[in-house]
Amino acid sequence: MLDAFTWYKQAALKWQGKNLTVHIDPWGVPEGEPKADLILITHAHFDHYSQEDIDRVTKEEGTIFVAPHDVAAECLTTGDIRAIKPGETLEAAGLQIHAVPAYNARPERLEMHPRDNNWVGYVLDLGENRYYFAGDTDHIPEMADIGTDVAFVPAGGTYTMDVQEAAGAIKEIRPKLAVPYHFGFVVGPRSTGDEFVKAIAPIEGRVLEPVNPFEQP
Repeated sequence: MLDAFTWYKQAALKWQGKNLTVHIDPWGVPEGEPKADLILITHAHFDHYSQEDIDRVTKEEGTIFVAPHDVAAECLTTGDIRAIKPGETLEAAGLQIHAVPAYNARPERLEMHPRDNNWVGYVLDLGENRYYFAGDTDHIPEMADIGTDVAFVPAGGTYTMDVQEAAGAIKEIRPKLAVPYHFGFVVGPRSTGDEFVKAIAPIEGRVLEPVNPFEQP
């Protein structure tokens, strides 16, 4: 389920299909990586919206951008830009892209990712599986309605869920595979991945496979 993925740092991922390249929140992408047919942006913070990295993976023609309305209007300036808000679904690069809410609910974090910003996570089918990219969020009620095979969830704490909160979210989402991200660079030590793996327990008799992205090839 992760063979086609590259994790760069934070929430920056690349999915490489046979005829399709998708970059999500590109940041820390080295030179020479495949150009994107589709770039998904969850919100405007520097570790999710990096113009330098976006420029590095944008083709001269044909790259499609999907982003929240504020990013689409104020940050992205050229190309095929498609704005989306939580609860909406649009088609891009042959994919059905569903935006889900991503916001802070804990009092100490409310100003970091306000619900009213309408920032997003994404759910979409890539290859044979469905993936949830949570973006920057707390464990929020809307997660109960997310159906996915693989869930990428932030676990670094401070600005997002910490390990225990992320584990609680995973127990509600119930994917087949759980992957923590958004740690090891800005906040959250590299050991966060191992802590997350230990925090995940069997869910109602199902074996849930957690992954530490620092241990992936």
